Amino acid sequence: MVIRLMPTRGGFLRPFGCGWFIREYLLGNGPENSTKIDPKRGAPQADINFEYKEALARATARERAERIISNMVVKHADVTEAEAEKIYQRELKRVSRKFTHMRYHSFLMYFGVLKRLGWVESTDRTEASTIQDNYPSAPERIYYRLTKTGIEAGEELWSNPLFTLYPEIGPSHIKKPD
Repeated sequence: MVIRLMPTRGGFLRPFGCGWFIREYLLGNGPENSTKIDPKRGAPQADINFEYKEALARATARERAERIISNMVVKHADVTEAEAEKIYQRELKRVSRKFTHMRYHSFLMYFGVLKRLGWVESTDRTEASTIQDNYPSAPERIYYRLTKTGIEAGEELWSNPLFTLYPEIGPSHIKKPD
């Protein structure tokens, strides 16, 4: 009997995947305690990236805190709710935002794949960006929302949009069962 060890969401290094987060965020579900948005209004790429990285940091801190608390309980220590929250807050401060893997350029490339798939579209809403204070010709922040195709795309497709866009490379990267 073969047991699949790979996690169902997020792969080995992350508690959840970027595609799943973007979809849930743009649906307005506020995944992993992120800010809830109006799905019709959408959100700028920078805000989505920020919320994703913060959600990863919270999930990582929660997992670390759970491990610490579990070890304390195994050693027969009583852990109160207040102590558990203190441990979580301490671990949250320790999580490096660089640890949460995806740099902004990588996020933009990933988001570009979603655009090419037709899963996200720009809205008519824009706003001035901070950089325009010093460089007035800099581009404005564009809001994006899910398209009907993006909403209807299944979780399996969202789990790896690059393989969805380029199906010919997908099979060469997926291990065949023995």
